[in-house]
Amino acid sequence: MTEEKVILVNEKDEQIGLMPKMEAHEKALLHRAFSVFILNSKNEIMLQQRAADKYHSPLLWTNTTCSHQREGENNIQAGNRRLMEEMGFQTELKELFSFIYKAPFDNGLTEHELDHVMIGYYNNEPNINPEEAESWKWMSIDAVKEDMKNHPEHYTVWFRIIFDEFYHYLEDHKLPN
Repeated sequence: MTEEKVILVNEKDEQIGLMPKMEAHEKALLHRAFSVFILNSKNEIMLQQRAADKYHSPLLWTNTTCSHQREGENNIQAGNRRLMEEMGFQTELKELFSFIYKAPFDNGLTEHELDHVMIGYYNNEPNINPEEAESWKWMSIDAVKEDMKNHPEHYTVWFRIIFDEFYHYLEDHKLPN
């Protein structure tokens, strides 16, 4: 099996090449990524606890799913693919915003991503893939905000980075009754 490649991009999100995922993280090169947030009708976020054998951020809590687009795949297709692979379901996704961040990890790798943030709604339990996720839970937005303030070490770097913007988005966009 060949290593998955990431899409290298410039700051305008224009593709400039492809590179094996590990090499891009070793060299800290900017590449395209996505993060999906699933909410239920109570406006609780479905959090995922990353599997213990993940190459970075094992057992940390994060948004519902995240990964990298494949060449020729749009953001929504990529989000739904990974949602099914990690959490065992699909739902309609909507892209909210994108941003660039850079975060080094203890293992020498660096995430340098142009991250496309998406939202979807779902009210059932996921069927998690144990190779990807250790556990999951619903958590209110305010509880996540408070817990992240008190225990930032329990959460992935990218989740801590985007949560503030996401929090403000959710304040203005409630689910219809």
